Amino acid sequence: MLEPRFFTESLLKHGTDFYAGVPDSLLKSLCAWLSDTCAPEKHIITANEGAAVALAAGHFLATGRPGCVYMQNSGEGNAINPLASLTDADVYNIPVLLLIGWRGCPGIHDEPQHVKQGKVTLPLLEAMGIPYSILSADAAEASAQIDTAFHVLSSGQTYALVVRKDTFALSGRPSVIADSDRQSLLTREEAIQIVAGATGPSDVIVSSTGMISRELFEYRESSGEGHGRDFLTVGSMGHASQIALGISLEQPQRRVWCFDGDGAVIMHMGSLAITASKAGVNFIHVVFNNGAHDSVGGQPTVGFQIDLAGVARACGYKQVYSVSTKDELVNVFSHLDGPVFIEVKVRKGNRPDLGRPTTTPIQNRDALMSFLKK
Repeated sequence: MLEPRFFTESLLKHGTDFYAGVPDSLLKSLCAWLSDTCAPEKHIITANEGAAVALAAGHFLATGRPGCVYMQNSGEGNAINPLASLTDADVYNIPVLLLIGWRGCPGIHDEPQHVKQGKVTLPLLEAMGIPYSILSADAAEASAQIDTAFHVLSSGQTYALVVRKDTFALSGRPSVIADSDRQSLLTREEAIQIVAGATGPSDVIVSSTGMISRELFEYRESSGEGHGRDFLTVGSMGHASQIALGISLEQPQRRVWCFDGDGAVIMHMGSLAITASKAGVNFIHVVFNNGAHDSVGGQPTVGFQIDLAGVARACGYKQVYSVSTKDELVNVFSHLDGPVFIEVKVRKGNRPDLGRPTTTPIQNRDALMSFLKK
């Protein structure tokens, strides 16, 4: 397997020392290494993958050197617009080195939300006219691939290195956020159980991708409840609130809760403005903020550095709360008049035996739609 240090030193030999992107579990050891070793202005965890491409474009304009943009393959969609209309040879001809984690790689079992993306990862690059190679775990072969990549980049063209599972060796810290100062906070799972327990029998929950949906599913299992009232958004990071908004607008008599994460909200923060302007009294948006991309390695977000509640208030949510204790959270439920925004500050991490949903996405969809007909 490749050592992250070897990879970054190989890029540095060609002049690349700037990294931007959205973390991926296949790249978590590299992300940890970058967080440990890069100056803050040389490694930026971005709101979304398209923003990372734009950052790399700005870096090139200022330095004449290509940046490295990393992402999970699900982020290709977010990156297509700037790749086609900004960096492409037919527009500004700005070189970018893409590093893409290949979730759902054909022949390797993965979660359902990655299957389609895995199939189209390479065809999407081909359709965009972006040359690529599948990064080898052998250092000598990888070095030759990197040399080829920079030969292409020297002409102004973008190049992609696609990363299979277990390409990078474990290196750096397994968790890049010290959480010692947050031990007094609820765990995310505890907070989810409190909020889910406060919902009514006709309420529905739309939960964001990752640990939030997994912990909600486990709560229903442990309490002997069915799953028909929950839509577990296993993919589409950042879009759970708009799914919930769509349901709430059509069923104004029913309370609709969105269980969101700080990374997901930040990824598409503009949706807060649309939700606040269109949602009715039945919409309750709960953001479990742990300041981390917990599902893919614990890399930091800016969730604890910004005023999410202040942003929601400025966007026009009718009621806005920021809580960090059980009592504060429980007190909120006595007076909900939406659209409501509730930020719950929680600890990062999850229990090691946390399971995954045992229902398929289609089964989840059908159960929710059946419930919504009642």
